[in-house]
Amino acid sequence: MSTWLGRSSPPPPAAWWEARRRAADADATGEETRRARQLARDWGRFTRNFVVQGTAAEWALCWMAELRLRLRATGAARGRTCAPDGTATGPHLVFFLHDEVIVHTPAELADDVAAAVRDSAARAGRLLFGDFPVEFALDVAVVENYAQAG
Repeated sequence: MSTWLGRSSPPPPAAWWEARRRAADADATGEETRRARQLARDWGRFTRNFVVQGTAAEWALCWMAELRLRLRATGAARGRTCAPDGTATGPHLVFFLHDEVIVHTPAELADDVAAAVRDSAARAGRLLFGDFPVEFALDVAVVENYAQAG
């Protein structure tokens, strides 16, 4: 099985194949058969989770790429940029973890940046899934510091 962009789930380990082989033997015990079935169910859950989580990670990568482009454009439109020395006067991505982005921005750009966060998520969804009706619900909070985010 593969993620939407084609990362393939690894094959089962040798022990999985051996358990299947033993269970298929004419003299297999009930325990060997049960064990092979349990391993098959476990591997099925693993591969489905791999596809779901992997595709979510691919979406997040597309979201962040689009967001970085939009943040750069938003800052440039207002004369706010990130200098080559790393000094940032414009909006920029600070942190990403699982499904959360933290953006630092001048206060006067906060509404534009919040819109960029939402629009980037929607654009990433269209890029990966086209017109398929997938909803990417976001909670966007504009706060002075992270402790205030809900």
